[in-house]
Formats: sequence, structure tokens, C-alpha cells
Amino acid sequence: MSETFPPSIRLVFLARLRDVLGSAGEDLTLPSHVLTVGELRGWLAGRGDHWARELAPGRAVRVAINHSLVDAGATVSNGDEVAFFPPVTGG
Repeated sequence: MSETFPPSIRLVFLARLRDVLGSAGEDLTLPSHVLTVGELRGWLAGRGDHWARELAPGRAVRVAINHSLVDAGATVSNGDEVAFFPPVTGG
């Protein structure tokens, strides 16, 4: 896939995040300073209110790019699907 800058991505919110944020996801073009998952999380938290609380540093949130778990340093590229979701526990 050719790189487009700034990248356009598909955000997906799962489980509790979908309910609290009131959205299953959105398509958006990232600002030029948002290059990594950590920067994306911080930028989204900057929306305030529920966003700031749910995506705050230290809050347990997992992130996947194109269905693969990643850490905060992972680079976000044009066309990526970036999913935010709470950790899953089983029993």
C-alpha cells in the first residue's frame, strides 16, 4: 500500500469502550504529529470527558493494528484499522 501523509485510518472501539464512548468506530485522517499508537491514544484522550478517562495513561487498554496486538510505539500507516479494547479475561 502506498503511503499517504497524513494517514487515513479506521478506528474501531470494542466492548466497554464502544459502550462508554458511544461509538463502534470512525474513519479519520490523523493530524501530522500523530505517528504512533501512543500518540493516537493521547490525541484521542485530548477529546476530553469519557475519552480522557478511558484512554488515560495507566488505564488498561489494548490496541491492535490490522488484527495484530501492538504496543504504544507501533507506527500507524495509511489504511490501517486500529482497534482499542479492554483486556479480555476468561474463566
